[in-house]
Order: sequence, then C-alpha cells, then structure tokens
Amino acid sequence: MKNLIFFFLLLLGSFTVIGQSLKTENLFIITFDGLRWQELFTGADSALITNKDYVRDGWDLKQLFWSDSPDERRRKLMPFFWGELAKHGQLYGNRKLGNYVDCSNNMWFSYPGYNEILCGFADDQRIKSNNKVNNPNVTLLEYLHNLPAFKGKVAAFCSWDVFPYIINRERSQIPVNAGFESAIGSKLSEREKFLNELQTQIPSPWGGVRLDGFTHHYAMEYVRQNKPKVVYISYGETDDFAHDGKYGAYLRSAHQTDKFIQAWWDYFQQDAHYRGKTTILVTTDHGRGTVPLDTWRSHGTEVAGAGQIWIAALGPDTPPRGEVKEPMQLFQNQVAKTAAALLGLPYTNAKPVGDVIAPVLPK
Repeated sequence: MKNLIFFFLLLLGSFTVIGQSLKTENLFIITFDGLRWQELFTGADSALITNKDYVRDGWDLKQLFWSDSPDERRRKLMPFFWGELAKHGQLYGNRKLGNYVDCSNNMWFSYPGYNEILCGFADDQRIKSNNKVNNPNVTLLEYLHNLPAFKGKVAAFCSWDVFPYIINRERSQIPVNAGFESAIGSKLSEREKFLNELQTQIPSPWGGVRLDGFTHHYAMEYVRQNKPKVVYISYGETDDFAHDGKYGAYLRSAHQTDKFIQAWWDYFQQDAHYRGKTTILVTTDHGRGTVPLDTWRSHGTEVAGAGQIWIAALGPDTPPRGEVKEPMQLFQNQVAKTAAALLGLPYTNAKPVGDVIAPVLPK
C-alpha cells in the first residue's frame, strides 16, 4: 500500500519532504569544468591578470575584470552570481571564511568528479581515468529517468565528449548531446538545423571539447521544445583554457558562463512550465592549484588545492542566505541527494551517498 501511495505521488508531482510541500518540480544541475573557488569568491587573480606568461591575447583584462576590492572583482567577473544568486540563493565554498567544500574522491580530475556529483559517492577503485568507459554506477539522472513521473523528462547537454559514458547513455537511455554531436530527430527546429550546420563550420581549439555556446543553445532549444523536468548541463571551456595557460580566455569564459546561467534563469521566469517551480544547482568537478603559480593550469592528486570546490543553489524552496559565511564542511558527494530532496524524493544508490545539504531546503 505504501508503494502504491508513493507511485501516485510521483505521477501527480505532489512531492513533500518530512511533511513539507515543496514548490520545485523541475531541476537543472549546471557545472563549470574546473572553475576555481578563488575566482568565484574573490574575482580575478592579481598574480595572473597581468602576467605575460598567461595573458597573451590583447584583451585589457584589468579594464574588464579588475578592482582593488575583491567584492567588486567578483561582481565584475560573475554578475549573475553576485547579483541574483547571492541575493536570492546560497553559495558555499569561500575558504577564507572557513566555509569548505571538497571532493571526497582523491583523483581531483574530471570523470571522478562528475561521477561523484551525479552519483553521490566517490569510486576511486573503478573511476580513475578520463577514458571513454561506460560508468558502472547509476547516476541520479538515471535513477530519476526510471521513475514514472520523470520517464522521458531527463536530458543532458555537455561540452566534453566523455559524458555519454559518464551518464552511460547506452544503459540509461537518457538523451545526451555532448562533444561535437548534432541535434537528432525527425522534427528538428530551424534553430537546431542551423546549430548543426554551424558546429561543423567553427573549429574548436580542442579535440574532445566543443565551444560552450553550442552546448548552451542546443540545450536551450531542446528545453523550449520538450519541457524536460530534469536537465544536466556541463560547460567545459574554463578547464581547457586553463590547461592551455590562457588566463584571459579562462576569465572571459567564466564571465560568459555566468551570462548563460542568467539566460536560463530569465527563461524560467517567463515560461509558465518553469516559473516559480524550478531550482538550479551549480558546482564544479574539481579545483586547480595556486602555489606554485603555474599550477593554476593543473589539477589532479599531486596538485595542492585541486580538490577544493564550491556549490551554489537558487530556487523557490531555497532560503536566501546568499554567501554562507558560517564555518562548515561540505562535500561534492552531497549534490545528488540534495537535488533529489529538492524534488521531494529519497535517493539511495549501491554505495552510501552524501547527506542532503540541509540549509538548501526550507526548514
């Protein structure tokens, strides 16, 4: 009888957590690849922004992103985060305030980080490379896709071409558009057809990662047409520009991704399907180094600080605490269960998952 009641609650979309009604019916998980907490919370790095070893593209980065005030620098770099999200949502991970967010995996690079975000646990024994190997673990996306209320209502759009394996598209049957894949289907919009054509005409600087503008606009058009309930979006440029040692491009990409997230939020406010019923969770897969200076380009177990990350949340159920300044310790493995809880759902997996980030939900 209890299973029958739960089934009908799923069908109706009437979800509760510990007796409380929640407004969130749609959830978007968004990730920046390898964006340091230092830039998010203090803006452009004074040791890098005029360093000729890392700024070689002719842009006046100081005019664009510099101020003597760290608060002003971060607002220049990420205006949506420090405007809308800081006013109405929550941000975790400013280590200068003793507010820590860390990977629980010990790899500190992409596939292990994305597995931890999407599954809710680290798997250092099996997920220890970025190879294109199907994930043996079930992600939160697959878990939700298998529930009646979310069947056919889960999708992913990613710049990195390894994501079909991380999400295990073959097993999960979740629509995943990643890397240089085109939009597919018999009823493509004119915009999707144009993106398919344009993607073949604009070369990416990298072999396995497309430019984030394609990921964003493919995702936006799909959402407009299909109105999914749960969407995962992974923007990848920040990590690859950092690996290339291009600090200016890294900053401009972070700034543009902030604009992309603002575009999502603005869209949610004007679309009846999403307005007042949509939460976004934003995070990153790993951090980067700081000392020696050149380790800002790198990450991995051998790079000090590369396991340091951040988490942000914005939505109708999340109290507006802004930048959370209390000392605390959070982990990457808490994202998945928190996402499920915002939808009013329990979440378990084959291994124990991280706890819900309780302040993200109403008391």
